Amino acid sequence: MKGKKILLEQLKKVIAEQLGVDEEQIVPSASFVEDLNVDGEGLAELMIAIEKEFSTPERKLEISDEYVEGISAVQDIIDCLHDYGIED
Repeated sequence: MKGKKILLEQLKKVIAEQLGVDEEQIVPSASFVEDLNVDGEGLAELMIAIEKEFSTPERKLEISDEYVEGISAVQDIIDCLHDYGIED
């Protein structure tokens, strides 16, 4: 469980910086549209920032558009990162 917390904290920083929201609002159950007031364009920009944040020199993270379309909450991004092999 400790690892999930580290990933969430790193993700919170990116989301807060990109969207200009307080980190306290960013919880796994938070909806991007309903709770964080993000539109489709904002979500696309956020995903680009997340790809940059979680890429390494050895592996560039590229999340497919199909995956992005299914993202509606913070937990969806955590699950997505896990699916792409990003662990803490």
